[in-house]
Amino acid sequence: MLLVCIICILINLGGSRLMTAFDLPLYMDSVGTVISASICGYLPGIIVGLFTNLMKGITDTEALYYVVINALIALITYLFAKKGFLKKPLGFPGLILILSIMDTLYWIVITIVMKDPLTAETIWDSFVIELADKGITILILAIILLILPKKFRSFLEFRGWQQKPLTDEENRAVKRGKNRKMSLRTKLLLLLILVFVVMGFAALLISAFLYRDYTQRENTDFAKGTSQMVANMIDPDMIGEYLEKGEAAPGYMEIKRRLINVRESNPGIEFIYVYAVREDGFHVVFDVDTEEYPGDPPGFVTEIGEDYDGCRTELMAGEEIEPLETNDRWGRLITVLTPVKNSEGVTVCYAGADISVSMIYRNETDFLTKLILLFVGFFILSLAVAMWISDYNIILPINTMAISASKFAYEDEESFEDNVERIRKLDIHTGDEIENMYQALSKTTEDSEHYVSVLRTKTETISRMQNALIMVLADMVESRDESTGDHVRKTAAYTRIIMENLKRLGYYTDQLTDEFMYDVENSAPLHDIGKIAVSDVILNKPGKLTEEEFEKMKTHTTAGADILDQVITTVPDSAYLKEAKNLAEYHHEKWNGKGYPHGLSGEEIPLSARIMAVADVFDALVSERCYKKAFTFEDALEIIRKDAGTHFDPKVAEAFLSAQDEVRQVAEHFTVYRVTKGQTETLRAQDNGK
Repeated sequence: MLLVCIICILINLGGSRLMTAFDLPLYMDSVGTVISASICGYLPGIIVGLFTNLMKGITDTEALYYVVINALIALITYLFAKKGFLKKPLGFPGLILILSIMDTLYWIVITIVMKDPLTAETIWDSFVIELADKGITILILAIILLILPKKFRSFLEFRGWQQKPLTDEENRAVKRGKNRKMSLRTKLLLLLILVFVVMGFAALLISAFLYRDYTQRENTDFAKGTSQMVANMIDPDMIGEYLEKGEAAPGYMEIKRRLINVRESNPGIEFIYVYAVREDGFHVVFDVDTEEYPGDPPGFVTEIGEDYDGCRTELMAGEEIEPLETNDRWGRLITVLTPVKNSEGVTVCYAGADISVSMIYRNETDFLTKLILLFVGFFILSLAVAMWISDYNIILPINTMAISASKFAYEDEESFEDNVERIRKLDIHTGDEIENMYQALSKTTEDSEHYVSVLRTKTETISRMQNALIMVLADMVESRDESTGDHVRKTAAYTRIIMENLKRLGYYTDQLTDEFMYDVENSAPLHDIGKIAVSDVILNKPGKLTEEEFEKMKTHTTAGADILDQVITTVPDSAYLKEAKNLAEYHHEKWNGKGYPHGLSGEEIPLSARIMAVADVFDALVSERCYKKAFTFEDALEIIRKDAGTHFDPKVAEAFLSAQDEVRQVAEHFTVYRVTKGQTETLRAQDNGK
């Protein structure tokens, strides 16, 4: 990870230098950031983004303003890469647009804070440049992601497992864990933010006070030194002649030129001047021109402002004056006046140097802005490091144990040993209380294994007895129908095939639990239990049923539901009986609502009944009955395909049709008889009566 970070930082710095060397209006200083964030993870990305700007800041302090934005670029890119942005239609342009807008908005905020000029034109130019810069950057990233093998990218991903590494699917499952109120991860995040904000605010406040005090003293001392330098340049015995003759006085222009040089070589100094103090005001001896204000001519008299009221007596007496802050037509200034004495020791004038308070405030704002942005950058980095450590040392181990324990407690019995082994293989080695908890959990599950294995044996015996009784009961009912044969066994096998293929296709996965599939398959033989209430004459009639007979035949659905309702009242918590009731009552309902007994449609029909509908009709088609011959396997499949979306749930029909080989094996196992394709429509019409 360290090597990748160094390489990516060099890529950022190299790209930036290249743009500067060729005088191109691009930055190219975040290529390494997006590469490291996409391949290695958010933490390396933040490190690269942060240290790139810190290193650039050594020679260009303006780069420190963009510490935060590079960290944010890393986070946004990481999130997009995690979602596989290259595989989504809007992923590639979306990432470019988001980064460009984010960069432009950030630049606008910085510009406003620094009180630099801002226009619609400059904003648009900035956005266009950002769009081009981020477009090239993300294009380079896309090429690298397409070139690098997935295994190599996986190798470069920065992780810190304190347990057996999780697969991507397991990792997602662990992070999706639900909490009653707030997750531990969120609590840690909020706690860290609170600590960082409090400490950061205190540090920034202290830094602001110290910086202001320091800059005030430094600038005042600087102004004193400049004022003293000016005083040393003047011949005090010539002051009277300077006032009288001005620039025509001997040596005047040479002194003025030297004063101009002093000001130009000290950009922090706003004004340099020499005033003689008289009762009527300040008499200008020297006044150096600035870009904004031309200097007053020699002999010009300016009023002594109110800002000097506190030291007017000392001024008139030619004494030392403490630095003072003035606010007049030249703005807010820190003014330092140094008395200039002639050869007789009499103060004949004051050498003055002014420093702009607004410049000091600007420098202070600049300092605090950089300090805040650096703090935010390191705050993001510290937060990322803290969350990375907490994820691998606290959150993932705890959630992994929780999910493993949950599966151990609630999965079917057959996978019990696998779950115990899974807990053993977690291999959590954090070296703290979490590891102690893991060791205790492992011991508890291992101690429980023997006890559960005994219970499992007894439960399996009971389950076999239950299934055997169900099959016997179903056989008793079916034996009254001379043509149904192994109908209950075949339909049960078909339901299992359909359910497994529904899961494979990703349909109804929330409903197709192992328990549900077990209940449906094992209760399927009871779907026609209501036929026990139908007359043998109707049940075994060789021809098409009359309308009255068909109405009586239809009652086998509600009769079956009533029978199973009575059993459910005795065993209320039996899930398989509830599914058996659904199968018995609703397996003749149709997707388009034209079935019976209730005329339900779509997903109003229970999923188990929609599955049984396909299994029941298919078996009826390929089986020989007293009133028809068997359809061919292909003709029966064609009928299922044709009636998908009308009679059958289209997803269930698709799952059935996609497993033709498995279906054929079941059908052939129970000896299916065939008929010619020419009889299909006629026989299908006859079968509708059944």
